[in-house]
Amino acid sequence: MTTPHDPGHAAANAPSDPLGPAAASDGAPGSGDPAILAMQEAARRHLWLHFTRMSSYADGEVPVIVRGSGQYVYDQKGKRYLDGLSGLFVSQIGHGRKEVAEAGALQGSELAYFPLWSYAHPRAIELAERLASLAPGDLNRVFFTTSGSEAVESAWKLAKQYFKAVGEPARYKVLSRDIAYHGTSMGALAITGLPSIKEPFEPLPPGGVRVPNTNFYRAPGFVADDLAGFGRWAADEIERAILREGPESVAAVFLEPVQNSGGCFPPPPGYFARVREICDRYGVILVSDEVICAFGRLGYYFGSQRYNYEPDIITFAKGVTSGYAPLGGMMVSDRLMEPFSAGTATFLHGVTFAGHPVSSAVALANLDVFEQEDLLGNVRANEAAFRATLEKLHDLPIVGDVRGDGYFYGIELVKDKATRETFSDDESERLLRGFLSQAVFDAGLICRADDRGDPVIQLAPPLTCGPEHFAEMEQILRSVLTEAWSRI
Repeated sequence: MTTPHDPGHAAANAPSDPLGPAAASDGAPGSGDPAILAMQEAARRHLWLHFTRMSSYADGEVPVIVRGSGQYVYDQKGKRYLDGLSGLFVSQIGHGRKEVAEAGALQGSELAYFPLWSYAHPRAIELAERLASLAPGDLNRVFFTTSGSEAVESAWKLAKQYFKAVGEPARYKVLSRDIAYHGTSMGALAITGLPSIKEPFEPLPPGGVRVPNTNFYRAPGFVADDLAGFGRWAADEIERAILREGPESVAAVFLEPVQNSGGCFPPPPGYFARVREICDRYGVILVSDEVICAFGRLGYYFGSQRYNYEPDIITFAKGVTSGYAPLGGMMVSDRLMEPFSAGTATFLHGVTFAGHPVSSAVALANLDVFEQEDLLGNVRANEAAFRATLEKLHDLPIVGDVRGDGYFYGIELVKDKATRETFSDDESERLLRGFLSQAVFDAGLICRADDRGDPVIQLAPPLTCGPEHFAEMEQILRSVLTEAWSRI
């Protein structure tokens, strides 16, 4: 997997800044500044970056982001970047929101920490009630974690223990889609459908089973011209997998509303209605993994609401706090909670910092911003303009597909637009790692050049963005992709 700026970068001149000269890079310290040099040396010597080829920075600078304001972030030299990925699908309300940071500081001065192990605290109670009021169906119980991987792990553990509690102990398997990403902890990694990030840690917990994803651009030939037919086929493959494995052994199906890995695969019409029907038929739990898709990314509080289906569990993280503090969790239906509501039954799982008072206070303040500024309405009002702006890139020979919904898009890159031929591994290495990641970053755009599957560029800007930001993204991508094509 490539990172947004791997392998290193050389800072370019900052664009003009609407915040005024004080916020621009004029007069900012250069690469010879002692403080910058010291920080670079410390980063190279001591910091281990996630999902990053560390050798990339042996002779190059580590990008160091020091502050954010609205839709932009700034590096240690003062250069400005449009945050076209919301950090990592996180910063829904944008950067530098003092009211949210102050809510966390106030809570920290009142009660900085107390566990949810046999105790409660006011902010966790308030947040659980508020989330339940926003969720679809009867998802009325919230189990907090600190991350999305922990949320997915918790959902699988709950599914296993639930079925033991109701007398079906053989149910432990989970179905998920090809090349889907569901997290990095060992259980979540077993659900993840990306062989390249699983292999180093095998053997993984047993039970992970793959089904086809919903990438219509790469649909099998017999449904390549029929979107609804493709959706029925992809959903029916879940039923066929359940029957192959034995319904008595299958506990859950984990699906993202829009699959992230591979470059934003929206569901075809009718897909989730059919999946819900299949899960009900065989008594399988439907988990909607909304770590990315919840909290406005698709114009609704939960992605399942956009596509009109009611899951049994929703996993969430990222946008619940817009990144101002770490928090995740799962929302659980009354049916799944029922065996744990009486007698001596206990869900034998917990996380030290889950539902942290400061994080919970931050989440409540974050949701206040959503309401006060109608961020869901902003996404729905502007998503057509976002799509139309990105679709302008279709005139470039390297752009094969532009897909997504809301403020969540992938641009698939191809070697031959007519045949949809993709790049070889060597070409992808040269294109994404050798040029694109660095060039887009140097041009002032944070996005994701990703080769987990076919090469794509992913965009997921803050929900506060509007047409002027879309145009800036398109202009940068047009310039960089045009040069990339000349290098093939």
